[in-house]
Amino acid sequence: MMGFIPVMTLAVALLGLLTLEAGATEPNETTVLETLRPEHPRLMLTDAGLAELKVAYEKDATLQQYAAQVKERADKMLDKPALEHRLIGPRLLHVSRECLDRVYTLALAWRWLREESYARAAEANLLTVCAFPDWNPSHFLDTAEMSHAVGVGYDWLHDYLSDATRATVKTALIEKGLKPGIGVYKTGGWWTRSEFNWNQVCNSGMLIGALAIAETDPEYARFIIPRAVASLPKALHAYDPDGAWMEGPGYWHYATRYTAFGLCALDTALGKDFGLSDFPGLRVTGLFPDYTTGPTGLLLNYADSGERAARRPMSCMFWLARKYGSSVISDAEHAVLEKSAADAGHVVWYTPPSGAPGAARDLDRWFRSPVDIVVMRSAWDDPNALFVGVKAGYNQVNHGHLDLGNFELDALGTRWARDLGSDDYNLPGYFDRKKGGKRWKYYRNRSISHNVPILGGEDQDAEAVAKVLDFASRPESAHVTIDLTSAYLDFASNAVRDVALTDNRRAAVVRDRFEIRKPCAFLWGMTTDAEIKLQDDGSATLLLEGRQMIARVLEPRGASFAVESAEQPPPEKKNAGVKRLIFRLDAPIGPLTLTILFAPIWDQGAVESPELGVLDK
Repeated sequence: MMGFIPVMTLAVALLGLLTLEAGATEPNETTVLETLRPEHPRLMLTDAGLAELKVAYEKDATLQQYAAQVKERADKMLDKPALEHRLIGPRLLHVSRECLDRVYTLALAWRWLREESYARAAEANLLTVCAFPDWNPSHFLDTAEMSHAVGVGYDWLHDYLSDATRATVKTALIEKGLKPGIGVYKTGGWWTRSEFNWNQVCNSGMLIGALAIAETDPEYARFIIPRAVASLPKALHAYDPDGAWMEGPGYWHYATRYTAFGLCALDTALGKDFGLSDFPGLRVTGLFPDYTTGPTGLLLNYADSGERAARRPMSCMFWLARKYGSSVISDAEHAVLEKSAADAGHVVWYTPPSGAPGAARDLDRWFRSPVDIVVMRSAWDDPNALFVGVKAGYNQVNHGHLDLGNFELDALGTRWARDLGSDDYNLPGYFDRKKGGKRWKYYRNRSISHNVPILGGEDQDAEAVAKVLDFASRPESAHVTIDLTSAYLDFASNAVRDVALTDNRRAAVVRDRFEIRKPCAFLWGMTTDAEIKLQDDGSATLLLEGRQMIARVLEPRGASFAVESAEQPPPEKKNAGVKRLIFRLDAPIGPLTLTILFAPIWDQGAVESPELGVLDK
């Protein structure tokens, strides 16, 4: 197997970044293909790389298992119905992704086993999509992913395909993929300037398609590669300084997967990625998925994540581990694969388990990206551990919700405070993020569905920004303080949220401090799947999956919880059975402090009088 690439120092990485931005390592149209690998396959997995995998396979039981799982996937694809040019809303994306999965799986099975049935099925899928009238360039993700699929299919099956089939596939790739992409580059299309996932997906799809045919049609690669390499840093900067992703853990996977595809394709086809892999945040971003996964296996579900989104296999973790020499990242992925099946990428980028004891990990971490994320937990490798994740950032982030200060909470093996995730992307105006835009009329995107205060019955300001003011991690406690003032400026001159783990990390406390300058109705709320029993003393007992947790308002005295339904009428998602634990205050003005205790009922009992001094340390 290939060895790990030695880890560069941060100083060297920064130097590489500065060099790239100065243009010294940007590819030149005249010389960019001088180092092109002449033979096929040249993308992601060369024949030499495949040979190394096969040598390792003979003695590596884990690789044997993953390869068998890929073969099983390929066998199930042999008789799948032909793909159809069928849009869902404005998107062909589901078809592009299905084609990509089929091509990688079937073509890898053919390359590994040399059984013609796999190559024949992969060729049939290529010819089907190449006969489509277009690859839906109006939603360019669809075109980019299809160009990726067809480019890899052309490259990996090159020696199997007839001259006529190669000509058909190449023509479709050029006319339906690369030429529309060149049109976007020429007009400075928005995704070429974006810092979000479209940048990586579209640029990498174009790179892969152009590199696949670069020896016969070099003009496309000469045009696309310099422009893609100049565009990608706009998104790769978003990982800095420590690997978080603004669009949430779900979109972290999409963006990072395509970062891996694009940079790996440059490496294998040209022998270099022009310094793109030297971004400091990219080097450590493989830690982000596991830190933002609670003990329940559920992700910190901010932005447009899926409902109850869980940590799933991510083959790009192996690419990150290999590229940056991190067995911590690859071992984390192997742990996920103990309960899930590998895909083709896990074989292509296979990195063996280290066999070393798990490295010590911080219980708490502050990810200082443009969207600050803080995660705190009582233990690793304990499914019953207490975990709280909190987000700051800005409400105009791509795929964002009006949720500054939102928290999610796990304990006793279940998620008590949750985020509902995204609604249907095809709802009218779902991506209209401007102030007053249609996006902010849908319940799941509004503040009212999140675990944040509501002042005057209004959502947070759609243009608000929140920053972490303080973060501390100690053996017995942890806390974060977030400035939420700009979210509530219509009613408050100051707004701060503190979230802490207290009492040897056996309880969580959320404290909100406001300076109310205009009397307004005040609502505190939390979204939960739990059954809620209101108690005579104003507290609430939450029951879920046979476990219990106590919620109690410590300040203001005398406040009592109530319960509302989170269910919504169509066409929005229903949120069946989901509830809101709330309490209201009538027209407060001046200083206002609200402190809420969440006390799981452990085997040794629940915390009743928490140590609140941690909030001010």
